[in-house]
Parts: sequence; structure tokens; C-alpha cells
Amino acid sequence: MPATMVSHDKLTATEAARRIACGNLTSEALVEACLARIAAREPEICAFAALDPSVALQEARACDRGPRLGALHGVPFVAKDVLDTADLPTEYGSPIYSGHRPRADAACVARLRAAGAILLGKTITCEFAGFAPGPTRNPSNLAHTPGGSSSGSAAAVADFMVPVGLGTQTGGSILRPASYCGVIGYKPSFGIVSRAGLKLASDTLDTIGLLSRSIEDIALFADVLASREPVPLEPLAPRRIGLCRTFLWDEALPETRQAVETAAERLSEHVEIRDLVLPATLHDIVATRGTIDDYERARALAYEWHHHRDRLSPHMAATVERGLAIPHARYVDALRSAASARALLPSLFAGFDLVLTPCATGEAPRGLDSTGVSTFQGLWTLLHVPAIGLPTHRGPHGLPVAIQLVAPLYADTRLLRFARWVADRLEAR
Repeated sequence: MPATMVSHDKLTATEAARRIACGNLTSEALVEACLARIAAREPEICAFAALDPSVALQEARACDRGPRLGALHGVPFVAKDVLDTADLPTEYGSPIYSGHRPRADAACVARLRAAGAILLGKTITCEFAGFAPGPTRNPSNLAHTPGGSSSGSAAAVADFMVPVGLGTQTGGSILRPASYCGVIGYKPSFGIVSRAGLKLASDTLDTIGLLSRSIEDIALFADVLASREPVPLEPLAPRRIGLCRTFLWDEALPETRQAVETAAERLSEHVEIRDLVLPATLHDIVATRGTIDDYERARALAYEWHHHRDRLSPHMAATVERGLAIPHARYVDALRSAASARALLPSLFAGFDLVLTPCATGEAPRGLDSTGVSTFQGLWTLLHVPAIGLPTHRGPHGLPVAIQLVAPLYADTRLLRFARWVADRLEAR
């Protein structure tokens, strides 16, 4: 294969969409390449909860025959299996819902399909987007966790099975598996993407986002999900970046510390970097997020708890019991604390366009019994701000390590433009 040629399964969604629009690539050829990759690698990776190649190819051929539907015409994607789909089973990672067939797509899936995208399959999730691991393995090293709970989407994208995946984040369920698997994870501002058709875990925290190997792909799909007119992603230089090690810095492993410090050093050659120290009033924010998560998750699973308790994993059963034991007054106090923390955001971001902060504690841990720790992501999830993880470094075992970039609430488009600028500076050396 000539050096200038890239196999179809290695294409970014942005490049694939351009080639399809120009008539230089068919959707059928693209989907066939992805399915061939899945057939070759899925027995080891175990990324998929549901897959129907015949339906995906049928939709691809229809795209090739029919009129152009939108910016994503003919481009495949996958959806985490807590998002409803009308033509594939949706089992939420639980035996309780084995064979469950919703009657409608989740709003996010429907938005992407309306723009011409093709749902390739459903990806493995931890049970009800919690912490009980599924069978998915990390493509970088099969002996290590891919993270969770968007395990399958992260692994499928990292292994070139598909260019883009939908994920969800309640604590760190997009950015952590993205970091562990070496792809880009994006959690939008809370509420930007409709959650209709999502099996809800936490009404205060759940956010639908994206995983991809390309920032441009993230921007393209994010525009469609947010009903924005897709435009080419232009890098934007921040005026000042806040280096926020957070009060969790002692939990960061050496590879994460090196990733953050090295990124800050390199970026300081181009832009002003200043330390951003979180006020002491935010030091309880991780515990606050945990209280809200446990309380709301326990009540979101009321039906499953009362009718199928014996089919919940021990981990989920313990989570529900813990949540049910939380008094309502303590939950309300946690909501108030979260609201107070968010009220500090304007002052926190004063003078900063962007925040550079740790993404995960380190590279993916060895073993498949745990999906890792979500504290570095959960902090920003509770604050509802947009965040993106960029895999910029490698750990001691050669596994990916990401940095996390955070922007003010609703500054999602600027965050993606900043991220492109940051990535360009870090990749230049």
C-alpha cells in the first residue's frame, strides 16, 4: 500500500465524510472495512454488546444510493449500551434486560442518524454505567483494564473498529477509559446533549459525550449533537492557561504528574501559564459528588432493586444499599454544596481561558476486576463544565496517559479549538 494511502478503517470520521461527499469513498466500503477489523479483533477485545453487520451494510448501501442526509452522511459510529436503540438490543450491561428492544432511539443516536451517520453496533458498558466491569479489554495491553464505564466505546475506537463512539459520564466514565485506551474523550457542558433515551444513573451528573481518535471528529459530532452548524475546527490560542494540580495531586502517579508538568512546560513557551489553586471550600467536592451519585443512582434503580435484586451484581447492590441509607437532608445538603461550588466558577476562571489538570491517576491498572479511579474526572463532572482528555504521554508500561483540559461552562466550542491548539504545540516536539 502506498505511503499516502490509509486503509479505510484507519480514517478519521472527518476525512471519511469528506471522501464520501466527494465520491472518492463509498459508505459500504468504509463499513465493510470496520466490520472486517471487528471480525479480526473482537474475539480479543470484546468491545461489543450487540452487532448486526447485515443491517449496518444495508444502511451503508442506502446512504450510497440515496440523497445526502447531512454532515455525517455514511460515517459509522457506535453507542454505549445504556443508550436506547430501536433496531439493536439495549441491555444496559445487566442480565435483567437481556434481549430488551426499545421502540425508539435515544435522542443523541437519532440526531446522529438524521445527519446520515450509521449505527454500527452497541458497545459494552459496566452494569448500568456503574463500576462492575464487563469483558472488554484494553487494546494497548489485553491484561489491563480499558477503564469504564464507557469501556466498549473507548476500546472500539482505540482499536480502529470505528472512528467515533458515544459514551456517558457520571464521574469519569468517558475521560478515564479514553485516557487508558489512548483516545480523545470529550464530556460536554451539562445539559448540552439531550439525555432522552438514556438509562439514567444520576439526574444531576449524567452527561452524554464522545470518544474518538481525532479532535476534528469530536467537534464534528459535537456540532451535530448540539444542533450547531458544523464548521471546520480552527485552532485558537488561549491567552492564559491555569495549571490546576487540584487537592488530589498526591493521588497522581508519577506518569500523570510528568504528563501535566511536561505539558505545562512546553505550553509555557507559547502562552502564559499560572497556577490555579482551588479554594479550600472545594476540597469536599469529591465526597459531595459521591453522595449525589449514590443517592440518585439508588432511586433511579428502584424498579430493578424491588423486582430483580438478586440479578444485580454485588457491587451494584452495595451501591444501592449505600444510596438508600443516605438521609434526604444529607442529599439536599450535597446539592447545595454542589450549587455553591458551581457559583465559584466565574471567579475560578477569571483571567484564564483554559485549565490544564490531571485526567486519570495514571496509566491503566493491570487486571480486569476494576475500572480505575474517577476522582480526577469526577471533580469537573460535578461542576458541569466541559472537559476533554488528550492522550499525550506514556506510562512506565508503555500505556497511554492523558492530560485534561477544562473550560468555563458552555464554552464547549472554544474548548475544542483550544484543544486543537494545545495538541498542535505538544505534538510538534
